[in-house]
Amino acid sequence: MMKNLTRVPASLKKLYAVAKKARRNAHVPHSGCQVGAAIRLANGKVYPGCNVENASYGGTVCAERGALQTAVCAEGKIKVKEILVVTDASPPWMPCGLCRQVISEFVADAPGGDIAIYSTNLKGEMLATTFAKLYPGLFSPAELKAAQRKKKR
Repeated sequence: MMKNLTRVPASLKKLYAVAKKARRNAHVPHSGCQVGAAIRLANGKVYPGCNVENASYGGTVCAERGALQTAVCAEGKIKVKEILVVTDASPPWMPCGLCRQVISEFVADAPGGDIAIYSTNLKGEMLATTFAKLYPGLFSPAELKAAQRKKKR
């Protein structure tokens, strides 16, 4: 559902401001598509990320993954509460498939077992969803643990 950033809580506006600032630092010599992200942890701390492109496209790091990596580097084990992405696309872009898979690593430890996902743009448009709706049937560490238990039998 498309919303407008003017009608969201101040805490979400702060997340948007952090992601928008990070977006300016994006290294995008190939696509020119700047993306910023910000994640809020359960402890209230906010971490930014921006996309960093590489001529070998597999080496590119998306903003969402950059923010997660920054948080893990600073905190160790993290509990992600919400993720906000800023692009200049209309409608706003949701996290890509690879980012969704990486985010799935943090869902089990998230407050309430889910993560709020917000996709926004510079026009103030916003899409809001939950990770469970964005990525149903995820492959997570739980599946790996289940497979390991079966091998031990």
